[in-house]
Amino acid sequence: MGILDKIFGGDEGPAEPRFTHVKIHPQVDTGVGSARPGFAGGTLTCKCTSDPVVVKVGAQTAHNHVCGCTKCWKPDGAVFSQIAVVSRDQVSVVDNGDKLQVVDPSAAIQRHACSGCGVHMYGRIENTGHPFHGLDFVHTELSDDSGWAPAEFAAFVSSIIESGVDPARMDDIRGRLRELGLEPYDCLSPPLMDAIATHVAKQNGALA
Repeated sequence: MGILDKIFGGDEGPAEPRFTHVKIHPQVDTGVGSARPGFAGGTLTCKCTSDPVVVKVGAQTAHNHVCGCTKCWKPDGAVFSQIAVVSRDQVSVVDNGDKLQVVDPSAAIQRHACSGCGVHMYGRIENTGHPFHGLDFVHTELSDDSGWAPAEFAAFVSSIIESGVDPARMDDIRGRLRELGLEPYDCLSPPLMDAIATHVAKQNGALA
């Protein structure tokens, strides 16, 4: 093997994953799938064992991503949530809509959650001046239908610190995201955003 092969990889093939021990979200931990051509939506069901809320999504989603913010619903044990957008005219509640409540009426995204199990069924922006008005935010993991668009990137990565994640884990978490093909994004540089989020977490008691 020549020196250039040693530097640039040569015929050794892709590097072995180093961060498979890092858990991100059940939908991506074993790899990111692919969308099914022609897929045109499905139904989302909350976690209640009786009288579940059912929401119909009549189109394929876009911009699916794992999100580190502290507002989005995530399954137990997941570090990130997974969320996508779809035109609001493609979202309709078909069963047990009386169980839905807005989590935080003051938030830009009105997250409609099941009062029984707490799962967020859809998020809607009512402010017509908001850049994302007209799009609803949905969790496709709540669907048994296969073919949804997969996660494409990771957003608000530093914000997981605000939910109590040890800042020392961030290098491994970003490494795993990149192994999965989910480029992590932050404002400013990642170390600066980690420092800001660590400060917030200490103020709100999430970190000592």
